[in-house]
Amino acid sequence: MQGDLVDSAHLSACADLLTTTSPNVLIYSAMDGWRRQMVECGAELLGSALGLAERTRNRISAIEGFDVLDDRLLGQEASHELDRLQILIDVCELGVSGYQCADWLREHCHVDMGMTDHRRILATMSMADNDATANRLVESLELLVRAAESFEPPPQMHLPSPEEIELESVLPPREAFFGRTEMVPCDRAAGRVAAEQITPYPPGIPAVVPGERLDQAVVDYLRSGMDAGMNLPDATDASLERFRVVVED
Repeated sequence: MQGDLVDSAHLSACADLLTTTSPNVLIYSAMDGWRRQMVECGAELLGSALGLAERTRNRISAIEGFDVLDDRLLGQEASHELDRLQILIDVCELGVSGYQCADWLREHCHVDMGMTDHRRILATMSMADNDATANRLVESLELLVRAAESFEPPPQMHLPSPEEIELESVLPPREAFFGRTEMVPCDRAAGRVAAEQITPYPPGIPAVVPGERLDQAVVDYLRSGMDAGMNLPDATDASLERFRVVVED
């Protein structure tokens, strides 16, 4: 990295293939203590947390402008159960985006959401929560509803169909990743073979992997998502003005 032997962008892309958001070994060292706590009083702790989360979910459901998503998320071809400590809130009725809501809550209420996308925010509760923290969450959301009237209209996102987002693999990922590559402007990326991984978060699942042929629907989805506030941690060009693609003979 101190000379011209290594391409820093390429090295960063290699690291993104191997790194993880999982807890490190220092956190694992406490697991036996957590295990003992759950054996001795887990039913009481978890039962209390689930009860608090359910009461909080009901309170948030009563706030005008919020749609708390719950059992409708279950289906035969999707999830068969939910983590009831997670409270997923659709904010579309407010005419704002989830990204705007999360930013406002962090700045004005010092409340962080668990995850955020263009139309939803996710509140994550745990056994460490109590009535005081639940009240703070609900009061912050009530303030958010009043503040949302002053938000700028959010950028529109292009949402492709499931068929459009299933890209064609035309090269082995290794061959595309380690082969000759170049950066091209986003308006010339459709039709080219990707040489990088691009992963919107959430959900943290790659929309593009090396060796897939980019199409206009996915390019528009990623570009419009970036403009709206989407987190794309592994794109070579953090602005997504350019895409890394395979050099074509």
